[in-house]
Amino acid sequence: MADDERKKLEEEKKRKQAEIERKRAEVRARMEEASKAKKAKKGFMTPERKKKLRLLLRKKAAEELKKEQERKAAERRRIIEERCGKPKLVDDANEGSLKQVCEGYHRRIVDLENKKFDLEKEVEFRDFQISELNSQVNDLRGKFVKPTLKKVSKYENKFAKLQKKAAEFNFRNQLKVVKKKEFTLEEEDKEGPSYLLIF
Repeated sequence: MADDERKKLEEEKKRKQAEIERKRAEVRARMEEASKAKKAKKGFMTPERKKKLRLLLRKKAAEELKKEQERKAAERRRIIEERCGKPKLVDDANEGSLKQVCEGYHRRIVDLENKKFDLEKEVEFRDFQISELNSQVNDLRGKFVKPTLKKVSKYENKFAKLQKKAAEFNFRNQLKVVKKKEFTLEEEDKEGPSYLLIF
């Protein structure tokens, strides 16, 4: 009897365990379907993928910027070395070798100043030629360059004419002339001024 009860309890436990497992499987299946539906709605670019892509783009841009800076620095060093030459060892040099180094630098400075002067004069001459050609072009075109005309509406022109007429319109000319003497301040002297009466 005790064995039968134990068997029944064990079978009951197994049945409950199987029921729990079956429910868990259903929940997992539902969750997987929901996640698939979300992925299908969102498309290919999920937020995690976007973050990874941004990080990769930033890293690549930083690497390219670093390479570009290194390339520019190397180019700068090469140009400086080409223009200035390698530095001379003057620490344990005697007076004669120092004189030769100074003379070499002096010759180089003179040559560079000559080239600079020639280039400045060439630039001035080209500027002069450009201004001369511009003046010749203007002479061939005509003395003045015609400005482009703007569109003006008809109503603005009419309004401007009316304003001009209103400015010319004199209000005093339109007043009536009154010949009553009641508004005069002084009576006119009929005889005239006294200095005229002497003659």
